[in-house]
Amino acid sequence: MEWFLKELAGLIITAVFGALVAALSRIFKRQKAVEDGLVALLHSEIRREYKECEAKEYASIPDLESVENLYRSYHALGGNGTGTELVERIRNMPTSPPDMKGELVS
Repeated sequence: MEWFLKELAGLIITAVFGALVAALSRIFKRQKAVEDGLVALLHSEIRREYKECEAKEYASIPDLESVENLYRSYHALGGNGTGTELVERIRNMPTSPPDMKGELVS
């Protein structure tokens, strides 16, 4: 009887441990999917900001602040590549409209 109880306890511990590992695996997979989704959304928003700045031919200070805030999260989540390239392009844009570069606008 003692042997049976020891074997049963071992089986229960193994089953509980296996269930815990399976549950944690599902949680980590979902977390990874959520992180990947956030990176995709942040990339999309950075791209939208870039297109908007490119169309108006400058990136205002508020535009730059917005992009930097997006990029901090994007980069921290592992985003890189084209998002980084777009942010660099935005950083290199003038910060005022082309017609305001040292000229008085009437």
